[in-house]
Amino acid sequence: MKHLRQIILDTETTGFYYDRDDRLIEFAGLEMIDRRLTGQYLHLYVHPERDIPEEAAKVHGITLEKLEGMPKFAEVGRQIADFISGAELVIHNAPFDVGFLNAEFRRAGLPPVEDLTAGVVDTLVMARAMYPGQKNSLDALCARLEVDRSKRVFHGALIDCELLSEVYLGMTRSQFSLADQFAEEESTAAAPVAAVATTERPAHLKIIAADGSETAAHEAYLDELDKKAEGGSVWRKAP
Repeated sequence: MKHLRQIILDTETTGFYYDRDDRLIEFAGLEMIDRRLTGQYLHLYVHPERDIPEEAAKVHGITLEKLEGMPKFAEVGRQIADFISGAELVIHNAPFDVGFLNAEFRRAGLPPVEDLTAGVVDTLVMARAMYPGQKNSLDALCARLEVDRSKRVFHGALIDCELLSEVYLGMTRSQFSLADQFAEEESTAAAPVAAVATTERPAHLKIIAADGSETAAHEAYLDELDKKAEGGSVWRKAP
């Protein structure tokens, strides 16, 4: 069975415009495999080779003085690319972070995120679909899902990754619990059991056919299981 490797990712930058002269100054990624944090992570501060506006420093607390002696992106770009390679990225407002990473990768002569990874999950898009018309910032989602954010003073990349991992698990818990339930049932069904021979159905047993709503619910369960099972669920295969 193929294991799902994900990287919960966040960055901090000198400003909002990766297509102008703003630069990445902090990178953080937490590794998650099969919805469990592994303890493996990558956290880097990067010298931007330019100034950091005061309004940006007020948000993330990073000044140019704090980055003196830190590596330039060209020195750590390959390390970041190798860390995210082959994984699915989980990012809140993904176009922002992916835009900055791709701009930095391009300067360093490295492939873009789209070529390095297995895809990107944008939790902001997920939240807008789940909670339409409500605030869906990371802070708002933490409050809604009862995620403790007391350690968050500045919008640092590493602490934001930790919060986002809990938010993501909270938003997807019901989706995955259904698939996990049926995966477990498949495993149980595949285990050898003692055969019970019978030649006829006891007269006292009554057959009750599933109604339309029950059949629809069953099909929905199988759809979720198909997404998790390689080659499709055995329940849909002809005997």
